[in-house]
Order: sequence, then C-alpha cells, then structure tokens
Amino acid sequence: MPAAVTDEQNRVDREALLDAAEKLFYENGIQAVGMDQVRAASGLSLKRIYRFFEAKEDLVVAMLKRRDQRWRGSLAARVEEVQDPRERVLAIFDWLAGWFAEPGFRGCAWINAHGEFGPSSAAVLAEVRAHKQAFHEQIDNWVRATGRPVTEPVYLLAEGAIVTAGISGDPSPARQAREAVKTLLGL
Repeated sequence: MPAAVTDEQNRVDREALLDAAEKLFYENGIQAVGMDQVRAASGLSLKRIYRFFEAKEDLVVAMLKRRDQRWRGSLAARVEEVQDPRERVLAIFDWLAGWFAEPGFRGCAWINAHGEFGPSSAAVLAEVRAHKQAFHEQIDNWVRATGRPVTEPVYLLAEGAIVTAGISGDPSPARQAREAVKTLLGL
C-alpha cells in the first residue's frame, strides 16, 4: 500500500500544478493548452491533478486567484515605497512599465481569460471581475490620498495602458499614461 500523502506534499504538488498551469496558460492561452500538457509540465498524474481541481475551469480560477495576490501585492509593495501621495499614484505607472518590459509579457491574464471564456464560464468571469474590482480599489485608495477626484480616469489609463502594451508588445503606454496622470494630478 502506498504511503499517505502528507499535507506538505499536497501543498508542494498544488503549487507545482499552479506554477505549470499559469506558465502554460499565460504563454499559450488557456484553451490552447490541454490537460496533458499541464500534466507533463507539472510532473503530476491526471488523477492527482483532478483530485486538486475537478475541472480545468477550477484550475483556471485558482491560478487567477493566486496570480492576483502576487500581482497586486507586488504593485502595492512598489507603490507604497513612495511617500508623497501624488508620486505614489505615478509609481503605479512606473511599476506597470517594468511589468510591460518583462520577457514574456502577454498582457493582462484576467483580460486574456475573459477574452477566451467570455460569458461561458460564470466562475472565470467572477474571478476576472473580482480582480478588476480589487485593482480599482487599490487605485482609489492611492488617488483619494491626493485629494483629487480622479480615480476613474487614472484607473482607465492604467487599464488602457495594460491592454495597449499587451497588444502592441511595446512598454511605452505606461509612460504615456503616466504623463496624462501627471496632468490629472496637477503636476
């Protein structure tokens, strides 16, 4: 009889699975990647994968949730290094510029997932909306500290820069959006 799988082994295997799925889905698109590819990249059997996630959709949602925590956490760490509230808002776009310039940048994982699943997956749509709402709230908190009522245009400039950079492969939309935000902040 095989030894029981420990909680630690479950944690390690689940993280390896999410790592493999995130890399494959982000690089190739979710629907273009079959579960056999996820199996091969993670080193886990399909049986083990389906013990963690009953369906590919569940794996996608878990991957997006985990990516959201890392993505927004990294953004917050960078922005909150800055003391001046207006410069803090501009730091959003500095962080975006760095992300856009990373090798393998393919745009927003949530917009990509929405584009692939559209309204066909309520669970994926809910996760995409949750991420966008959380990102909006982050921006709102930083913008409100400036005393300027410009949350919506700042948010739309950030989202527009993300989409434009993802499509064009050019990181300059972050700089261009930053310049527009400077005007909104009266700088």
